[in-house]
Amino acid sequence: MVKRVTLSDVARHAGLSPSAASMILNGRPDTRLSRDAHERVLAAAAELGYRPNVAARALRTRTSHTIGFVSDLVATTRFASGLIKGALGAAEAAGHVVLVAETGGEPEREAEAVSALLDRQVDGVIFASMRAREILVPPIPAGVRAVMLNATNEVHGCSVLPDEETGGRRAIELLRDAGIRDDILLLGYDAEAERDLFRSATVAARVRGIYDTMAREGMRFSRQESIWLWEPDHGHEVTARVLASGPPPRAIVCLNDRLAFGASQALGEAGLRVPDDVALVSFDNDELAAYLRPGLTTIGLPHEAMGRRAVELLLAPDGPPPGEHLVEMPVVIRASLP
Repeated sequence: MVKRVTLSDVARHAGLSPSAASMILNGRPDTRLSRDAHERVLAAAAELGYRPNVAARALRTRTSHTIGFVSDLVATTRFASGLIKGALGAAEAAGHVVLVAETGGEPEREAEAVSALLDRQVDGVIFASMRAREILVPPIPAGVRAVMLNATNEVHGCSVLPDEETGGRRAIELLRDAGIRDDILLLGYDAEAERDLFRSATVAARVRGIYDTMAREGMRFSRQESIWLWEPDHGHEVTARVLASGPPPRAIVCLNDRLAFGASQALGEAGLRVPDDVALVSFDNDELAAYLRPGLTTIGLPHEAMGRRAVELLLAPDGPPPGEHLVEMPVVIRASLP
């Protein structure tokens, strides 16, 4: 095995004391050492391939510059991988690394993942969910920072979530701005049919933004269709049934892009054109939205921005501030609205 290059090796190569080399390598602004000394130490470190002893530094500074990221399915599915991408970027900018543990949402694996991360002295843990929901997390010692990403938790009160209510409002405002005020189908939710059912707080916020804006603008739904699983085949099936039962709506608000994909297929099979005959607006900005022809106008999930925000909150000087920290959902304009 190759012997690890130590700080003493760098100092000896540069002709300085270990304490002087340490101050220079740690970026101390008050070393009072010459420019030549700085250059010699940095050149020696580069030539010898010196890498700081992270474990020793963690013991000395009580920080490991390492963040734990525990997710259910975020890392192994494309849908929410932006959460990790955003977190990695923010961590790198802050001089931290991220250790990712995927658990499949299984409690035993989550407990094992948290134990493994704590053994590595992470500075804090981000608990991420592929779909926004309230989650249970294993116990962690007092003093270990925690942030919920795309999730909420009763014990750990700092959460990063998409601003779903504003997103719902913007979807309806897009229809209003396009001159469409009635004869609108809501695909995926029906308040009356789902009166005693609960999906999630984020779905409730999205729907609240939709309904409140419809009422404020004096707009109305001609029909609402409850669909429990927001998948393309269900969107296709229900849209086809609606089209077979009477005249087509002027617009369809789809609760996610997968429903919109199925709805678009049903419209095409019925000989209807988007947006000339039926306009479409949706949510999430899934890859499907860009692949559709015409492209789907949608209210995007800001996953990368959420991942960045979670790291920023975790590393806040006074610790993660409690409360729900909402991230704006971007409006992605494509060709499915007139």
